[in-house]
Amino acid sequence: MPASPPPEPRANPALVGHDEAARALVEAARSRRLHHAWLLAGPTGLGKATLAYRFARWMLAGQPDAPPGAAPLHVPENDPVFRRVAAGAHADLFTLAPSTGEKGKKEVLRAENARAAVRFMAHTAAEGGWRVVVVEDLERAEREVVPNILLKTLEEPPPRTVLLVVSAQPDRLLPTIRSRCRRLDLYPLPAPEMERLLASWLPDTAPADRAALGRIADGCPGRALSLAEGEGLAMQAAVEEVFAGLPRLDARLLHSVADKVAGQRDPTALPLFVFLLRRGISTALRQAARAGAAAPWVSSRPLAEWSTLWDRLGRLADDTERLNLDRKQALLSGLAMLRPAGDSRR
Repeated sequence: MPASPPPEPRANPALVGHDEAARALVEAARSRRLHHAWLLAGPTGLGKATLAYRFARWMLAGQPDAPPGAAPLHVPENDPVFRRVAAGAHADLFTLAPSTGEKGKKEVLRAENARAAVRFMAHTAAEGGWRVVVVEDLERAEREVVPNILLKTLEEPPPRTVLLVVSAQPDRLLPTIRSRCRRLDLYPLPAPEMERLLASWLPDTAPADRAALGRIADGCPGRALSLAEGEGLAMQAAVEEVFAGLPRLDARLLHSVADKVAGQRDPTALPLFVFLLRRGISTALRQAARAGAAAPWVSSRPLAEWSTLWDRLGRLADDTERLNLDRKQALLSGLAMLRPAGDSRR
């Protein structure tokens, strides 16, 4: 566990590694031609929401100049606007985010919350300045949210209102949404920056484990922290067992790995294992496509079959969660897919 975990995005005063994107927002705002909707895109855990709330604070605070040496979009923590945004209490900021429905249904961005956002934008700013709407994970919206509720707002935005759409899967958004937003891509942090952050957040973690977390998090600090707080290292070790056993994967190994993953008390262990397994497959495929030193097991089947298998593993993880399937049996089925065609050993 981190000694000093970063605050949640709306209360986080620090922005690490995305100064160029922050400066683009500053320049757009001060040009007096600020686009009404922005799509902040990048992998999960990269800092997109932190940047969105940082920009929201800065706009609501009147676009103050950053003091010497400060990162762009700086608003001091003792500023009243900072405090109200952090507390979710600013009258001119609305957050539209996925929520869990009745009886523990899967988190989605719900239609009633989207309608509340539209009503918010229909009113004038309570403090006479700008209004900001932060939309988190729009790709997880209920079907009617985008075409029936938000699209008209994007087509005819109210004055002095800016929408900040945060998405880890922008390609899943409707083309009509993407075309109405100015896209701002955020990129993974370089290894030295990740090492510095993880040393600060996880001082009691062994350096080798921090290095492993940084590597499997692919430059996304929030993802690295989630892996550290859960069973990330244990699941990565299980994934490496699988790859070491390919292409044969005898029955004892299959059951051993399935027991380790399904036996975890953490309900996120299975989706995390499958995420890391798919990450390993995609990394190996990229290396093979570049004619690099590909893992030996890649040649056990055509690259196109690995791509299909990657998709099937993702659907299996989703179905197991959605349908509450037996986790061990689901894992055994998924791992059996990795065997070469015609290998029917149990």
